[in-house]
Amino acid sequence: MKLLIVEDDRRLSQTLVECVAPTFTADQAFDGAEGLYFAEQGVYDLIILDLMLPRMDGYTVLERLRAQRNHTPVLILTAKGETADKVRGLRAGADDYLAKPFSMDELASRIEAILRRSLGTYELHAIAFAGMTIDPNTRSVRIDGALVDLKGKQYDVLEHLAEHAEQLVTKTQLFDKVWGFLSDTSPTVVEVYVSALRKTLKPYGYDRYLKTVRGGGYLLTEHDDE
Repeated sequence: MKLLIVEDDRRLSQTLVECVAPTFTADQAFDGAEGLYFAEQGVYDLIILDLMLPRMDGYTVLERLRAQRNHTPVLILTAKGETADKVRGLRAGADDYLAKPFSMDELASRIEAILRRSLGTYELHAIAFAGMTIDPNTRSVRIDGALVDLKGKQYDVLEHLAEHAEQLVTKTQLFDKVWGFLSDTSPTVVEVYVSALRKTLKPYGYDRYLKTVRGGGYLLTEHDDE
């Protein structure tokens, strides 16, 4: 899963990255305008947003996202702990509010609670596709009970495609989600990993479900037309 951390205190931002690292990958933005730009890409499962930011405050970032019908869950972090500030943030569309200072255990529990509400059974959620089961908690994949040995980001690519089964996923969307649009890696890496994933799935006969749409992207579909 992927988080965006919008926090101008670079030391705190890095601490947050390290806090969520066992479960999430995270991108960082250090001012409101940059945070809004990143958030508008629509590749995040949760946004951690400070209110007191340079260039654009957190309230404005949040209000603009919601005006665009971007419903990515937002957890506000701020030193502004007054009730009026909390109410304003929640009315602007925040999903929760955590005043500084806070413990990392509390932060983790707030994140889990938000994701349970937004994703349903967050900790137990598994993705099923044509006899294949993908478990995000253990990052494991089984086909008819057999464990599939996926290398590196092959798992992330498959998980994202399975989450959007029967929907076209562009190369850019896949790259932004798995590698991050800030990555120094070329988007051509997507083709390499999709090809490797297809080879891994072939012994199980599942490579036929992974379609490449010329000029469009990739599609994981049960409609086998081959």
